[in-house]
Amino acid sequence: MIPVVLASVNAKSSRDGRPPEPLIDHLAAAREAAHQLSRRVGTLPNLDDGLGPLFWPVVELAALTHDGGKIPTGFQDMLAGRIRLWGERHEVLSLGFLPSLVHDPDLLLWVATAVATHHRPLRGEPGRDLAGLYGDCDIAELRKRIGPISPQAVPELEKWFHHTAPAIGLPAADSSRASLTTETLLEAAHGLLNMVLERWDERAAPDLGLTAVLLQGAVTLADHLSSAHGRLSLAQPLDGSFRTLLDQRFAGQGRTLRPHQVRAEARLGHLLLRAPTGSGKTEAALLWAAAQVTDLARHTGGVPRVFFALPYLSSINAMADRLKELFQAPETVGVAHSKAASYHLAASIAPEDGDETDQDNDPCRVNAATKAISRAAATKLFHESVRVATPYQLLRAALAGPAHSGILIDAANSVFVLDELHVYDPRRLGYILASARLWERLGGRIAVVSATLPEMLSELFSQTLAHPVGLVDAEGLDLTPRHRLRIRDHHLTDPAALAEIRFRLSQNESVLVVANNVAQALELFEELAPETEERHGQGSALLLHSRFRRGDRNGIEQSIRERFGAELPGRHPGLLVATQCVEVSLDLDFDVLLTAAAPLEALLQRFGRVNRLAARPPADVIVHHPHWTTRRNAPGLDYADGIYPREPVEAAWQLLTAHTDTIVDEPDATTWLNHIYSTPWGATWREEVNDRCEQFTRRLLTFRRPFDSRSDLTAVFDELFEGTEAILTQDHDDYADALAQAPGQFKAGRLLADEYLIPMPYWAGALGGYDKKLQVNVVDGDYDEHLGLRAVRGPAQSTYQPGEVL
Repeated sequence: MIPVVLASVNAKSSRDGRPPEPLIDHLAAAREAAHQLSRRVGTLPNLDDGLGPLFWPVVELAALTHDGGKIPTGFQDMLAGRIRLWGERHEVLSLGFLPSLVHDPDLLLWVATAVATHHRPLRGEPGRDLAGLYGDCDIAELRKRIGPISPQAVPELEKWFHHTAPAIGLPAADSSRASLTTETLLEAAHGLLNMVLERWDERAAPDLGLTAVLLQGAVTLADHLSSAHGRLSLAQPLDGSFRTLLDQRFAGQGRTLRPHQVRAEARLGHLLLRAPTGSGKTEAALLWAAAQVTDLARHTGGVPRVFFALPYLSSINAMADRLKELFQAPETVGVAHSKAASYHLAASIAPEDGDETDQDNDPCRVNAATKAISRAAATKLFHESVRVATPYQLLRAALAGPAHSGILIDAANSVFVLDELHVYDPRRLGYILASARLWERLGGRIAVVSATLPEMLSELFSQTLAHPVGLVDAEGLDLTPRHRLRIRDHHLTDPAALAEIRFRLSQNESVLVVANNVAQALELFEELAPETEERHGQGSALLLHSRFRRGDRNGIEQSIRERFGAELPGRHPGLLVATQCVEVSLDLDFDVLLTAAAPLEALLQRFGRVNRLAARPPADVIVHHPHWTTRRNAPGLDYADGIYPREPVEAAWQLLTAHTDTIVDEPDATTWLNHIYSTPWGATWREEVNDRCEQFTRRLLTFRRPFDSRSDLTAVFDELFEGTEAILTQDHDDYADALAQAPGQFKAGRLLADEYLIPMPYWAGALGGYDKKLQVNVVDGDYDEHLGLRAVRGPAQSTYQPGEVL
């Protein structure tokens, strides 16, 4: 029976129509969430940390006691709305309950560390870290700051802890040792906080620091789960039953597994999978993943998570849809990227859903947006056991702290499929490889899969990891060649190129034109679109680049899929002019490609949009000579069309010129890539990747100061992987109106307003201003819904031109 006073003490205020949550209900739920997390992650790899098998009992003890410090009158008044802010940290007072509960000094310090750090860093965030707030605070000052505490609540809560913890098998003293008063609680909290601060004042050994961050991640994740009344999925569709599911599906299609798919499934451990387009690469990766899940579950007792990491948001969304359809269990598949809520919103208002949503009906859209926010929030709480993500989302574990350490514990004993690693620049690739080494250390299994995998990248991956990496190469498939290579010595915008495009359109072909920058794409589109639509009808000419409003781009991509989709039953003539955002973002099929010269990897991706299913004789892929120019921020260095560094583009150009008018097979592409990476440029590239990998490891993945703030690095991550977004001055009022569509539901309103956002590089966003009320960057620019953003006008006559960025 709950004592009367304790029954009236709350942990959470009333919200979302729910009554206030009693403190002991929240603490019990957090402990249960911690236990559930232990069941999903399983036994952690052995680390030299002195904690070993006691890791999960420590997590559960910390989760059980983490909010005990919410009993002061000031905190309860704040929850009830009687005061605006209490102003103190409840986790500090929570420490006071631990010394009488946990007698082993080493165990006590671990539990105290997890309780103290589940909201704030210990150091490094002035005005917010615990050392700055309480490090110089004596017991008299602490007593004054904490304020009055119900004298009955202290012993009642202590007895509840001493009864509950042993009853569920945790290493804690029973209720006969309970003897706290308000004064002794404060004294115990003060003394234990100083012990925690002193313990983590020195640099920790690597294994110790890693354990500390894992512990913090487990406790904060349990807290967040219980606060959101969420649960972790313990179902994993990629397990021993997956092979049977795939066999049945293939039998219905008259197909059988190919040899490389069988070999991938048989490989236990890390994998390099090289398989050309159309060979069943995804199924091979899934079979491998299912085998690893089964093996890891047997050894760890957990439910391994499976992560598919892809470089582009639209390819992530497409993969998530594919997996949901394959597993017939959509609740087990999540998307983890910065636009995840937008993905769920698009799914919830799709006509094929059968829902009675209406694009013009605000209540329906608000309801859909609210559901989308909830689904995205579930993924942030790591609900799903299969997640499709950008590597950026996984790398954020390096930021650690209460906000990101949960990513790290979720990655333990997991399976990772990294697709198309070769598209990343050396810095990003180095960071990804460093993270892969950490995932391995945490018991993970990693596969790199690609249609074209150069030997140098294979070697880098193998050398990064401590355990052997197996290679599965899809050979002897006798796939029909899809492309014939053509070379043109003039630029893509040259009159001769325009004449060739016009001729192809006159032959009723579907023509893909890929420029290296937005300015050239705009120039080509404005020249060719009118006559294309005159010949083939309205909507037959389309333009795609990265500088459209999100809502406009969604509509453009839908029009592109409806006209040029690879799975369409018939073929439609027309023109798509695009930048490199088309390389792997959409499943398209064209009759011919005309492209500006670029690095070989980029060109191979562009080739993949032509004759995609090999249903026709080899189709022309025509590469044009680049224009060498400098960049505003890199004087003296040549870039292809101001975008790509000269060395890899020139090496690709020379190689392709030597093979002009030949039929291109995918094995040729790997040979060509090996040649490119054997050049002096390739050696420099490899050195930079290794340097970035080691830098990232030393700076962020050793966790020598696990509880210091890393908030200063968040902006660096965002700049590296995400860029920024802005709205146009002329869209300001519409954006504000969209926000107001969901009164009282800020996140849902922001999601509805997101259709006005335009992706921008970080430096271009600085040309505008920041609206604090709307919380968005605002820029003054030239924009057209069919042409996109053409220029941004900024202060001091600074102007962004679209040709300057990707």
